[in-house]
Amino acid sequence: MGTRLYTAAQVRELDRCAITTLGISAHVLMQRAAAAAWRALRARWPHARRVVVLCGSGNNGGDGYLLACIARDAGVQASVIALAPSASGDAERACAQWRNARGAILDIDETLPEADVYVDALFGTGLTRPVEGAARNLIEQLNANRQPVLALDVPSGISADSGEALGAAVRATTTVTFVAHKRGLFTGAASQHCGELVLDTLGLPESLYKDAVFDARLLDMRRMASWLPPRSRDAHKGSFGHVLAIGGDAGMGGAIRLCAEAALRVGAGLVSIATRADNVAAINAGRPELMAHAVKDALMLHPLLNHAQVIALGPGLGKGEWSRVLWQSAIAAGRATVIDADGLNLLARNVVHLPTHTVLTPHPGEAARLLECDTAAIARDRYAAVREIAQEYGSVTVLKGAGTLIAHPQGEVAVCPWGNPGMASGGMGDVLTGIIAGLLAQGLNTWRAARLGVALHAQAGDAAAKQGEAGLIASDLFAHLRVLRNAWGADE
Repeated sequence: MGTRLYTAAQVRELDRCAITTLGISAHVLMQRAAAAAWRALRARWPHARRVVVLCGSGNNGGDGYLLACIARDAGVQASVIALAPSASGDAERACAQWRNARGAILDIDETLPEADVYVDALFGTGLTRPVEGAARNLIEQLNANRQPVLALDVPSGISADSGEALGAAVRATTTVTFVAHKRGLFTGAASQHCGELVLDTLGLPESLYKDAVFDARLLDMRRMASWLPPRSRDAHKGSFGHVLAIGGDAGMGGAIRLCAEAALRVGAGLVSIATRADNVAAINAGRPELMAHAVKDALMLHPLLNHAQVIALGPGLGKGEWSRVLWQSAIAAGRATVIDADGLNLLARNVVHLPTHTVLTPHPGEAARLLECDTAAIARDRYAAVREIAQEYGSVTVLKGAGTLIAHPQGEVAVCPWGNPGMASGGMGDVLTGIIAGLLAQGLNTWRAARLGVALHAQAGDAAAKQGEAGLIASDLFAHLRVLRNAWGADE
């Protein structure tokens, strides 16, 4: 259950089942949510003596009112700012409980009072429109304040389904989310707003989730470890596949070298490079284990294609005539192929039948070109975008960015919970392309290679970032890739 990700509608269905099947009232669930939030607050800020809770009119606000009651009972000075009167039902009941305890509701037009911790209970999972007016003003004040913020269920202003920031959005220190993980909290802008993310299932039993519909899964190291069994003692270099990396137009030789070396670092037996003649000497000098070939045209490329099981196509490829000719020949070869960078830009401009075993690895700009839209449309719903590309092109697709998504053409989506902002530097995508190609060469299918490749890439980035995120470069991942690949391969 811990790796399952749900849409807001799917979580509401879980709530409904808890009420109708298990006989747990909505008010009891609200009480449990408030208690869970209080536990999270106390665990992180045990010395807090002043808590200000910002409450909306819905059930998220109801959670906030009950949290304020718990805080006051614990001897903490608790205050509430209400965005609007509670609409009805359990939220109204929670508000009444706060008032009956002689809890004051402060004027929304005032500046935020001082507090040791602020609690965001303005909006829950149902927000679908941009935040405006008084709510926007409250969120902007909250973000300008340097004190910690605990968000209940979802940081207000973040779409629970897409991770998009709907206008202003709370930047929480910690978010405690209830019942189940919302898929939007793991990708896009949400990564900047959730802070530490904590799940509390409110004591609901495993049986509730057993047959429940969910939308996506987080990558899980335990599930993936067995995909890389230990190497046989009588193995040889031919046992682990031959990758051909194609790219490196004028001035971009570094991109194809990074890609090719990454394939070696995750265990490919042989890696060749087809590139411009000007790049060959530098590649041979810097990494002699790579077999670099000067290729002028399709005729020179064909012998290399015939010896390769897997093609990594696109890093530094360019979009000129040389690039287009090599790209067409590589696609026509029908090998298992990973397409990135200019390989994707050429794909967006040409109608072709892709090889059966293909992985596409676009960043949002490349994804927008593949779907003939703009990057804002990709950001509005990364899940829909990655699914659409995978289905339209019939290929496993990796949509890179904060919370990288991996989609199967049949609709299944996996989400990467690792990675860091230090990886936003040139060459990182080239390394990912090589990793996936190297895993394909070792016998993994495209769906497994893409998921495991994304995980290895992100975790290697996190390991490298322990020395600091700023200044992290793509080649810093190589030593960590080797360690991680071998650690995972030994878990069988």
